[in-house]
Amino acid sequence: MRLVGPSGEQVGIVPLAKALELAQEYDLDLVEVAANARPPVCKLMDYGKFKYESAMKAREARKNQAHTVIKEMKLRPKIDPHDYDTKKGHVVRFLKQGDKVKITIMFRGREQSRPELGFRLLQRLASDVEDLGFIESNPKQDGRNMIMVLGPHKKKTEAMAEAREAQAARKADAKANPGRSQNSAEGEELAEAPAEAPAEAPAEA
Repeated sequence: MRLVGPSGEQVGIVPLAKALELAQEYDLDLVEVAANARPPVCKLMDYGKFKYESAMKAREARKNQAHTVIKEMKLRPKIDPHDYDTKKGHVVRFLKQGDKVKITIMFRGREQSRPELGFRLLQRLASDVEDLGFIESNPKQDGRNMIMVLGPHKKKTEAMAEAREAQAARKADAKANPGRSQNSAEGEELAEAPAEAPAEAPAEA
């Protein structure tokens, strides 16, 4: 067998008895790492420590793993400008988070004879968010609906890392300036408080 030492150094081709003798001398385990090689490759190592470190690496990889999420946003061909801005805001937020967005235009009644309305709306939305995402799946008719998929320029892992950094920065700022954070919160409460309605003038006789 070809033997690799505990520090990764090449010991060379040795018989099994010699490899076992070295393992006992170093108080380590003899582990086969490449059974299909000719000759097979074995390494001297602390197998318990190796298994523990491998498990920790796998756990860390799962922790940082980002699952692709597809969000969905539904619009009507003749959507109100205010509603469009609201829906676009949601799409922007999803793309910033590194998620894909499935945009569905829903046609009703006579609207089905005007697919160009939905197509133009989808193209407009894609143009409005082109700095954050791109058209991953072009608009296509699906029964009464027209569907388009937007993909984010930013990977999910990058978005998660940026979100963690921003959260850490906010916590650090709040800890360094507790007074300012409190004043800011009070200001937000005042801004959100509804203003008193003016008294109604008496009706003229």
